[in-house]
Parts: sequence; C-alpha cells; structure tokens
Amino acid sequence: MLPTAEQIVDFLRSSAGRPLKAKELARGLAVGTEDYAAFKSLLASLEEAGTLYRVRRQRYAVPERINLVVGRLEVTRAGDGFVVPSQGGDDVFIAAQHLNTAMDGDLVVARVERKRRGPRALTPRKRTFAGGPRAEGQIIKVLERAHTTIVGTYRRAQNIAFVVPEDRRTLTRDVFVPPDAQAMAKDGDVVVVRITSYGTEKLGPSGEVEKVLGPMSRPGVDILAVIYGHGLPIDFPDKVRRAARKAARSRPEATDQHTDARHLHVFTIDPADAKDHDDGLSVQSLGPSAWEVGVHIADVSHFVAEGSELDTEALSRGTSVYLVDRVVPMLPEELSSDLCSLVPDEDRLALSLFLTLDDQGRVQRHEFRRTIVRSRHRLTYQQVQQVLDGHAHLDAKTEAALFILRDLARVFRQKREQRGSLDFDLPEARVELGADGVPVDVQRILRLESHRLIEEFMLLANETVARRAAGSRIPCLYRVHAPPDPDRTEQLRAFLVPLGYRFPKAEHVKPKDLQKVLKRAEGRAEENLVSMAILRSMKRAEYSTANTGHFGLAARSYTHFTSPIRRYPDLAVHRIVIREFVDRQVRRGTPLPHNLATVAELASQRERVAAEAERDSVDLKKAEFMRQHLGSEFRGTISAVTSFGFFVLLDDYFVEGLVHVSSLEDDYYHFLEDDFSLVGERTRRRFRLGDQVRVHVASVDLDDREIDFVLGDRARTEESRSPARRIDSRRSRR
Repeated sequence: MLPTAEQIVDFLRSSAGRPLKAKELARGLAVGTEDYAAFKSLLASLEEAGTLYRVRRQRYAVPERINLVVGRLEVTRAGDGFVVPSQGGDDVFIAAQHLNTAMDGDLVVARVERKRRGPRALTPRKRTFAGGPRAEGQIIKVLERAHTTIVGTYRRAQNIAFVVPEDRRTLTRDVFVPPDAQAMAKDGDVVVVRITSYGTEKLGPSGEVEKVLGPMSRPGVDILAVIYGHGLPIDFPDKVRRAARKAARSRPEATDQHTDARHLHVFTIDPADAKDHDDGLSVQSLGPSAWEVGVHIADVSHFVAEGSELDTEALSRGTSVYLVDRVVPMLPEELSSDLCSLVPDEDRLALSLFLTLDDQGRVQRHEFRRTIVRSRHRLTYQQVQQVLDGHAHLDAKTEAALFILRDLARVFRQKREQRGSLDFDLPEARVELGADGVPVDVQRILRLESHRLIEEFMLLANETVARRAAGSRIPCLYRVHAPPDPDRTEQLRAFLVPLGYRFPKAEHVKPKDLQKVLKRAEGRAEENLVSMAILRSMKRAEYSTANTGHFGLAARSYTHFTSPIRRYPDLAVHRIVIREFVDRQVRRGTPLPHNLATVAELASQRERVAAEAERDSVDLKKAEFMRQHLGSEFRGTISAVTSFGFFVLLDDYFVEGLVHVSSLEDDYYHFLEDDFSLVGERTRRRFRLGDQVRVHVASVDLDDREIDFVLGDRARTEESRSPARRIDSRRSRR
C-alpha cells in the first residue's frame, strides 16, 4: 500500500532519526515491491515541491531537519532578500551576494548558516522593521520561478544589446539579448523580455525581446510597464470573450431559484468612478427597535459556471487590479460592469443575506436567499456623507434608510472595538490624471463615515457567513490572519516604549493591546508612523481552508463573501453558501468540486501581486507628478525621522519625500533613537516628528519611484506649534 505524503514526512521527521535512501524509506513504511515505482515517483514529486530534500548519497530528509528552509523569496530594493517559510516561522535573511540566480517571488530552498543580530531600526523608504535575532543564509536551489518575463529598458552598447530591469527587486542583473532576439527594439525603448536562461553566479541572464512597449515618454507606457512587470493579463482570450457575450444575452428573470425582491428599497454606495457594483443594502422596520437589513451581493455564480472557461480565467486572475488609470478586471466587462453589476433601474440577480437586528446590534436570525432585485440609487460616498451631514437631500425613503444604517453601523463598530478589532486608518493617495495620462494632482483620500457604514455591514456579512460555515462544519474558504511572531512584537515594543507607549511583552500581545496604542496615537505627530510600525509587525492576511481566526479583526471566523465580481474567493464562497444553505444539495463532509486549498494558495498569491502593482502605479505617478516640480519650494511636515534623514509630507499634495542627512550641510547630525529626532552636533538644531519645514524638490528617480527633498533657503522648524514637543517633554520628565 502506498503511503501518503504526510506519512512520509512524519516518518522522516520523527521516526527515522537520519536521512534515508528510497529503499530504506520503503522498508520503514512497509511499501510493497508492486508499489515501489509509484513510491519513487511520489518521492520525486515531494522533492520537486520542496517538501523533501535529497542530500548526498541519494538520501531524503525533511528540510528543517537539515537546516534548510523552503519558502518564497522577497527581495528589497537594496538587493537583499528574505525567505518567508512555507511552513511558518521566522524569515531568513539572504544577503545580495548569496541570492545566486533567485529572483523576487521564487520558491526557493535556503540553507541557514548563522544567526545574526542587527540594530533595531526602520529601513530606508519602506520604513519597515529590521534587526533583532534572525537566521541568515544563502539560496541553494530554486524550486519554482515566479517570473518568466521581465520589463526593462533596451540598451545598445557598440555591438552588444541588453535590457536594464525596470524593477531591481525582480532581477538585479541586466539581461543579455542576442542579435537574433531583439525584435526591432530601439535604444531607450521599454520592452518585455522572455528569459531564456537565468544564468549562473558568474554568468548573467539572457533572453529575447517579446514585446516592444515604446519609449517611457510615450503616454501610457509607464503603466503598461507596471502591468507587464507584474505579469498582469492585458486582454481576455477570445473564447472567454465569447462566453461572456453569450452570458450577457441572457437577461435576469424571476425564477423558482430566485425570490422576487424587487419591492425592496435597495441602493449601492461606491466611489464616484466605480463601474462594478457588487453589493447593495436595504432596511425595513420590523417593529420597535427591530430591523431587517438586506445585504444583496451580485449572484455572479449564476452566470459563471464552475469549471467553465469564464471560471478558469477568473481563477487564474484571482482578483481585479485597480491601477491609477485603469482596472484590470477579473471578469470581462460584459459581466463585471453590466450583467453582474447592481446598476440602478435594472433587474439583477443577487445572493441576499437577510439579517434580523435589534438596536443593540445583536443578530437575532439570518437567512440566505437567491433573489432578483432592482437598485433604486447608485450613490457615492461623498453624496451619502453630505446627506448624513445635513448638507444634501435625497428622497425621504432613502434618507431614512441611510440614517438607520448609520446608527446600526456605529453600534457594530463599537462592539468590534470592545472585542479588540484593529482599525488602521492609514491615509491613501488619489492621483488625478489629465487627458493625456499625465498626473495633475495628488491628494489624500478622506475616510468618511459613509465608508465606515458600508464597511461595517460588509464585515458583518462576511463574519456571519464564516460563523455559519464553521458551525456547520462544512468545507469553506476562510480569510485568516495569524498573530504576529514574538520577535516582531518585541521589536515593536522596543520601538514604542521610548515614545511613551506602554506595551506588554511579546508572548502576551493581544489585538486589544495594539488597539490601545492606535487609539492613543490618534491626532499625534507620530500617528502614521505608529500605525505603519504596527502594520509592518503583523503577518499578512491570507486565504485558507483551516479556520484559524482573524487576529486583526479579533474574529474567530471570517471569510470574504461580498465582492464576487472582483475577488475569486468570494465567488467560491457563494457557491458553498448556495449549495449548503440555499439549495442544501451538499451532504455534510462531502468535498466540493474545486480544490479549495489550491484556490486559497492561488488567491493569496494573486492578491499580493495586485497590491504590489497598485502601489507601484501610484508611486510611479507621484514621482512623475513631482518631476514636474523639480526645484519648486513647498511647505511640509516631518512624518518620520531615521538615522539617514527625515521624511517630509507636503501640505499642498499628498506626497512624501526624503531629506537625506547628507544634504544637511550646516552641521553633523546624530539620530536620537529615544524620540526619533536628528540633532546637530554643534548647533543643537533639531528635526523631529511633526516639525514644519520648507523644502525644495531636489531629484526624482522614476525607476525606483523615489523623491528627494532638500531644505529650502528659508527652512526652519516651528517648534512652538509642533505637536512633537510633547515627545520631547515626555523624555525630559523620565
């Protein structure tokens, strides 16, 4: 009988005591002669996946037993990397010279060689934690390549052609392009290169030009470079387009499957430029202090059959990607912007969650129904906020519903805060583009109560679905968030305590402890820095078939259910809800057609790619915008101070740049770690969080999307009005 992969791993980890040859393993696991060939194939597949590693003399071992770590490589802009272990645990630091040919995102095997202890600090630009005990090693094998193509600038030097990678995190070395693989590219063109050889430690990579995007100065090429650089799909295959057009010809009709709910007063609330409307709300009074709230989510599963061409394409994309100037959708526009979108005055199919609530925010009962609805309004966040503030008016029925929902949302928010749910109110940028795609303004997106209203009901819906699935013990796709590692929380504690924040020892940290810090930081000079430090100390949320809870939300069960137009996990959860709680066709314990573990892994990967692409597109346009202002003077506020300089957030635009310590020519400046300030050795001049300064735009690096400032001629810190004085006064009292 052939053993399972888990049995093989468990035997090598606990019973064997040493690496074993295939025949020794077979004897230990009682593998018969007739199964030996299949057993060797299984060993090979486990080795290929990195689950097992083959050492000298053809012996197999579990990686961690021989000081190896298997995981994804994350490369920093400085060229160093970190291996994030697939099985959990501490990251492994990899110095640039020990990456070998590995690239950002590759699945690799790293050999741990020693422990290092670095100074506690915030790293340049990204301001993430560095230091503390961490394993250090080198890459010895690449199991899976994350990139088969890279984007870069084509260059010719005499008779040699090469491509300089656009993102040095992806690839740190130039790519040689042979004469027969240059595809008519011209010097300075941005191109997509397919890598034909990843090279060796001494020999660089080589490739062939697959697509010429054109010079970076041409409108739209910069965003195309981001799209191709992250491997995002540009167009849908013809067969997927045909399937979408065919689905679009079928109009929603009330059937036995869908309850007619067109009498409900449903409306959507979205950004002003939104084209896909996943969710709508309705509310009805059930008597004194009782309401039925309907959370109506587009019934995408009705049009996207599991295993169909539309479904396969949506799964491969994983999520819609929202770039500065365009959306790369998960589903074709015939579905995402029309047939599945809850547009006003059109019949649309929905999966509705009806919640019976009291005025204390308690869910008395809930019910799932497939419905046909008709939205009355397409409202924007700004429009709803004006109504809530009394500065604008809608029809009486809609206004009454908005105020009821607002009051309930406030109760839900208070209940979440009481259990320790974290709320990161980190500012985001809105880039306004001109007709030619050139940025004309960059401003902060204000988070309004209307945003919080929608957020609370979406959180409630997601948590209700997850609790129901967990209670019914059915297979489901959960959104999980693990607690931070103790070493990260200890570094966070070392960062917070000098600023006057009380914080428990690493092993005792709970969400409520972090929440208290965030609350105390509100309105203070260091608020954004503290929020970012806490966020960076935490692990990523991801998708999983195991319900391990959501640390950030302080929730025992959580999932994603409310955005099936733009997130594949939500579509997968819809199918589970419909089968189990609406149609009741699945017996308890019966596996679902899709491999949910595969969906979870792929969706988590695609989510990370989307987040990086979205961030890069904003950073790129910020840099492009500030390049138009080279030499200009602005007023700003010091938003962070490090040993290498301080960051300044401009008052007029939501743009941050670095004043490097080397540009402070009037003195030698030293970093005081206790209160995050730079102090002149001779003049005692001090730069602190919250100080106001005047700066000139000195340089802009479009490749690295970095902006450098220098202090203006009239630059001065206005300490008398700076909230950072509170930090200094705390220090003087200690």
